[in-house]
Amino acid sequence: MSDLLIRDISDAMKQDIAERAKQTGRSLSEEAKVLLRKALLAENDNHRGGLSAWEALRPIFFDENDPEAGEEFARIMDEIEAERKKDFGRPVEEFE
Repeated sequence: MSDLLIRDISDAMKQDIAERAKQTGRSLSEEAKVLLRKALLAENDNHRGGLSAWEALRPIFFDENDPEAGEEFARIMDEIEAERKKDFGRPVEEFE
């Protein structure tokens, strides 16, 4: 393993990391590594296009730990998609 020295970190940032470390039961160094790892993963995801709309919206609409809620959400999305497809070929309404 190697070491990394980061200079000129603001006191506020160091305090924020220290508070997170205390909350998670990690050392300051370990918490900084966790945060760096998360930032790198998030940046890599952004370069790959990030989350799909489904992946971004899924946790908003239902608890991912409840399989029945997931099935219900999928059913609702299928109904919405079916309704959307019915609109194709319908004449466009004229507005005055």
